[in-house]
Amino acid sequence: MKEFNDKVAVITGGASGIGRALADRCAKEGMKIVLADIEATALEQAERELEAAGAQVLQVRTDVSKADDVELLARKTIDEFGAVHLLFNNAGVGAGGTVWNSTLADWQWVLGVNLWGIIHGVRAFVPIMLAQDTECHIVNTSSLAGLLPYHPSSPYQVSKFAVVGLSENMYNSLKQINSKIHVSVLCPGWVKTRIMDSGRNRPAELQNKPGEVPITPDDDVVIQSMVESMEAGILPFEVANEVFNCIEKQQFYIIIPAAWISKIQQRSENILHQCNPD
Repeated sequence: MKEFNDKVAVITGGASGIGRALADRCAKEGMKIVLADIEATALEQAERELEAAGAQVLQVRTDVSKADDVELLARKTIDEFGAVHLLFNNAGVGAGGTVWNSTLADWQWVLGVNLWGIIHGVRAFVPIMLAQDTECHIVNTSSLAGLLPYHPSSPYQVSKFAVVGLSENMYNSLKQINSKIHVSVLCPGWVKTRIMDSGRNRPAELQNKPGEVPITPDDDVVIQSMVESMEAGILPFEVANEVFNCIEKQQFYIIIPAAWISKIQQRSENILHQCNPD
């Protein structure tokens, strides 16, 4: 896809971080924007700012972990704009530690948003895109954590690995039927976003009980290191610009910054030579 003007983009997690930057880029391209997010106040503010910049915007408060919410998002998109051409399955959260210390609520929340949110998005929008029979593109947000052997949050890493596998499967499934839908999987490294504060949107029924997950001094060190890495990370608009470059080239893997590719290569070599994860 090389022409974006007047086309329709749907962005989940669109009120902040990478999603918000993608919305800004869509506005610059003259696209009609459907902005979905669970955070109502931030969603309304993003809508106002984008409209002030001249964009046509529909905002829909959406919990992507719920199939009914995402199906409603699809219906509202078609009711308002009549089509969808770009889908950014971007909403994401982080929580939990090791596989055995992460609570059931940690697993349910993170997988519900990061993985099921994308599954719901694909199931709701791909049939619409197929029926349109026009050129479309889907970008699923994973992470470098979905390509490398370790991340401090096991639920987060598992969800992101699953997104890579889901996206590869989609790419090949759509190719087999000669679809006009193209797919990319976005795997960014540290990006300066608020994902470390994603607990602000955690549902009450999936909150951990006080003292259920004791924090050790080592945990504090890891958390502080992650916060510092996030603050020093690339800016969301840089990610958005690279995503659009890759959409134009129909590039599947979007790895940013490119400096991480050597780490991915090392993991691949370990697998090929049957070495232990490193």
